[in-house]
Amino acid sequence: MVDTGALYPPAGRLPLTGPLIVQSDKTLLLEVDHDLADDCRREIAPFAELERSPEHVHTYRLTPLGLWNARAAGHDAEQVVDVLLRYSRYAVPHALLVDVAETMARYGRLRLDKHPVHGLVLTTTDRAVLEEVVRSKKVSPLIGERIDPDSVAVHPSERGHLKQVLLKLGWPAEDMAGYVDGEAHAIALREDGWSVRAYQAEAVAGFWHGGSGVVVLPCGAGKTIVGAAAMARAQATTLILVTNTVAARQWRHELLTRTTLTEDEIGEYSGARKEVRPVTIATYQVMTTRRKGVYSHLELLDARDWGLIVYDEVHLLPAPIFRMTADLQARRRLGLTATLVREDGREGDVFSLIGPKRYDAPWKDIEAQGYIAPADCVEVRVTLSESERLAYATAEPEDRYRFASCTPSKTRVVERLVATHRGEQTLVIGQYIDQLDDLGARLDAPVIKGETTVRQREKLFEAFRTGEISLLVVSKVANFSIDLPEATVAVQVSGTFGSRQEEAQRLGRILRPKADGRSARFYAVTARDTLDQDYAAHRQRFLAEQGYAYRIVDADDLPTQEAT
Repeated sequence: MVDTGALYPPAGRLPLTGPLIVQSDKTLLLEVDHDLADDCRREIAPFAELERSPEHVHTYRLTPLGLWNARAAGHDAEQVVDVLLRYSRYAVPHALLVDVAETMARYGRLRLDKHPVHGLVLTTTDRAVLEEVVRSKKVSPLIGERIDPDSVAVHPSERGHLKQVLLKLGWPAEDMAGYVDGEAHAIALREDGWSVRAYQAEAVAGFWHGGSGVVVLPCGAGKTIVGAAAMARAQATTLILVTNTVAARQWRHELLTRTTLTEDEIGEYSGARKEVRPVTIATYQVMTTRRKGVYSHLELLDARDWGLIVYDEVHLLPAPIFRMTADLQARRRLGLTATLVREDGREGDVFSLIGPKRYDAPWKDIEAQGYIAPADCVEVRVTLSESERLAYATAEPEDRYRFASCTPSKTRVVERLVATHRGEQTLVIGQYIDQLDDLGARLDAPVIKGETTVRQREKLFEAFRTGEISLLVVSKVANFSIDLPEATVAVQVSGTFGSRQEEAQRLGRILRPKADGRSARFYAVTARDTLDQDYAAHRQRFLAEQGYAYRIVDADDLPTQEAT
């Protein structure tokens, strides 16, 4: 049982001037304009999830998964309670504090361990919990014989599936069963003219200590370096899973630049090539290609005795990758992402199958260190014409978002913004291909979309990097793992409904530090009084949690200083 009595100070000693209001329904209200708001945001970020972010008061929620992630990362209930008490304006509900302590205490009461005789076993520090779970119809097929009152054998092949089931039952197991070393392969970091940054070293240390898990770093903060450093730590063959072929080749370039690996040691496994080498970079797309109901390329997982598997943009893992990862629990697994949020609610699968969050650096902290550029976020609201408003109102419900996203009134605003920033490296980003084709024609700019060949994409991205061209129109194919360090302006004209991670990834395209130290400028063009505006509010939630405040301006009132 949890001794909650020792967690709380006597009544009457609580501060009454803090920025936080803690409510009994597990919501936290943060007053954005308070002097301590930024400090409070940083301290609650490891365990609380942002839900709403209007101008003055942001709403966070305490969830079991958030608290378990914090527990796995080394935060205990006393630390969480201390933060709530220290920043709360009013007395914190005692029942909530008890619930926080008891929820966090659930993590680790069940453990997966290696047994010298019985192999993989599930053990407990609380016999009643073990008795509860072994009687579950979902658990019983995954376990073997009862060894003693506090442990039961587990089928090794069910290690991942068991963790998934236990998480859903509310008893997340701490996996202490260890990992196979895999096939050894020498990998070292060059570090000639550069060095691993302190936060990157901390991220690798946190991952390695936990054995598997997720590292969350802002776009442009060097997640690839974390992957390379983890590979050097593992000294083993490595499978790297990435979003697309362009990302695969960027990983290859970084590994050749930053490590002692040679071209012959790195293979690409994509639609164009099928190379299996000591370090193999494969795309999610080719791995999940199915013919006649069979995922034929999953045999790649058995092609070598991998010592490490790296999942780039882990928040995007498709369902077949989740299923195959359930069978890879004896391998070390590193997930890399800027945003550990999924709109399909499968964060729990990432937690149980890849591992808990091992390191999470707030974006503003990395910005303060000078490793990503500061950004000015502006929501430009467009008023529809009377004819557009009527057409929107009479459209079928399923068509309204697209109509609002692609309204011609937006096109005129995008043209003005691009003209205002003429000469700066600018990206125009959208969701709908016909809209992007129209913008490309009006702006006399190349368009990169799904049907653009990999060779043509690489050619255009390189021309953009060198300054040969200063304007690109891009679809969601450019959301992830595209390195465009000199991009300074992004204009988002449409998006994937209310996707928080997409908003963050698109801002990330322009966050590389600029040679002249200038800020990045991110415009989100939205249609007023429509679903487009509603979805925009949801999309902005993650960035608001990171401390980015959107200025809202009317499209008709854009001041001339927007260009400065």
